[in-house]
Amino acid sequence: MIRRSLEIIGSSFTMALQELWKNKLRTFLSLFGITIGIFCIIGILATVNSLERNIQNEVRSLGTNTIYVDKWDYSAGNGAEYPLWKYAARPVPKYSELKYIRERTPGAQFAAFRIRAVDKVEYADNSLSNINIYGISEDFDNIQPVEIKEGRNLSDAEFSYGSNVAVIGNDVAQKLFGEPGLAVGKEITTRGKKIRIIGVMKKQGKQMIGGWDFDQSMVIPYYFARNIMNELKADPLIMVQGKDKVNSKALKDDLVGTMRSIHRLTPTKEDDFSLNDINDFSDVISSAFVGLNLGGWAIAALSLIVGMFGVANIMFVTVRERTSQIGLKKAVGAKPRVILAEFLLESAFLCIIGGLIGLGLVFLLTQILSNALNFPVFISTGYMLLAIIICIVVGILAGFVPALQAAKMDPVVAIRGKQ
Repeated sequence: MIRRSLEIIGSSFTMALQELWKNKLRTFLSLFGITIGIFCIIGILATVNSLERNIQNEVRSLGTNTIYVDKWDYSAGNGAEYPLWKYAARPVPKYSELKYIRERTPGAQFAAFRIRAVDKVEYADNSLSNINIYGISEDFDNIQPVEIKEGRNLSDAEFSYGSNVAVIGNDVAQKLFGEPGLAVGKEITTRGKKIRIIGVMKKQGKQMIGGWDFDQSMVIPYYFARNIMNELKADPLIMVQGKDKVNSKALKDDLVGTMRSIHRLTPTKEDDFSLNDINDFSDVISSAFVGLNLGGWAIAALSLIVGMFGVANIMFVTVRERTSQIGLKKAVGAKPRVILAEFLLESAFLCIIGGLIGLGLVFLLTQILSNALNFPVFISTGYMLLAIIICIVVGILAGFVPALQAAKMDPVVAIRGKQ
C-alpha cells in the first residue's frame, strides 16, 4: 500500500514537471496568480512580523515592567475628555519626589529621575548639533541598562558629587574622535562646561519609534546636569520599575496612591499626573499590526482565487489531452480513486511550484528591505510551511472538479479519445 502510494506521488510529480516543461508559458501564466498570492501573503506577513518584532524590542528597551511618571499621557487616548491645556497646567515631576516614591510604593524596586536637553557638543574644532544630553539619577542604569563598549559607566560617587563626567553614544564618539576607543579620557564642551568622557556606549542602531537614541546621546549625573539646564523646563521624568513578582498593573495601582499623597490631592480632586505603562504600548502595537496582517490576507486571497481558476483551467486541459491515457489506465484495472488522487496530486504539485517561485521573490524582497530599513526582515520556517500548506489546499480545490471528471470517465469511450 505504501509502495503504491509513493508510486502515485512520484508519477504525479513527474507529470506536473512534464506539464510545466511542455507548456512553459501557458503553465507559468496560469500559476502566476498562485505566485503573486504566496508572494503577497508571505511577503506581508514576514515584513509585518519583522517590523512588529523590531518595534516591540524597542518598546521593551524602554524598560520592562516600568511605569513612566509624567504630566503627559503618552497614549493620547482621552484627548477629547482631557484637553491639552489641562495637561500643560499639571506640575512636572521633581527629583525630590523620588524619595517618597521609594518609601511609599511597596511594589517599586527601582526609581530613577531624568532630565533632558538637546544641544551641541564640541571637541577642539569639531562640533556636533542635536545631541541628547541626559541627566540621570543612580537607578537609571538598573531600569534602562546600556552596554559599555569602551571605558566604564558612571559610578555612585560621581552621581553623589555631581562630577563633570559623561558616557557618550557610539555615533558621538565616532564623529568627534574618529574611533570610539580614542574618546575615553578626552574633554568635551557643552553649554560652556567642560566634561570628561569616561565611557562610550555600544552602538544601539537606528530606532523607528524614537526611544532614547543613545547613539546620538551623552549621559551625565543629575547633580551636574542641573547646573547646565533648567530642571523644570528640561522634560523631567520619573521612571519606576516594579519588583520581580509585581506586575505593571499592581505597580501602577500602588503609584496612584503614592503620587496622590505626594501631590496632596483630596479624594474629590482628579489626578494631576500620568502613569504611562510600557506594557500598554506593546499591546497597542500588537493590535495595530493585526489590522495590517488582515489586509495582507485580503489582498492575497484575491490573487489566490484568480490563481485557483488558472490552475483549474490547466487541469481541465490536461484531462482533455490525456483522455486516451486515462482510458488505458482504467482498462487495465486502475480504480477511480487512483485516477482522482493522481490528478489532485499533480494539481497540488503545480501550485507548490508556483508557491516556491513566490517564496523566491519574497526572499529577494527581504534582502532589499533589510538593507533599506536597517533591521533584519526574514522568512520564518513557520511561514514557509504555511506557504506550502496553502499551495496544497489551493491545488486540491482547483483540481478537484477536473480530477473527478477524469475519475468518472468510461474507459471504452476514453480510449477512443472522447469524453
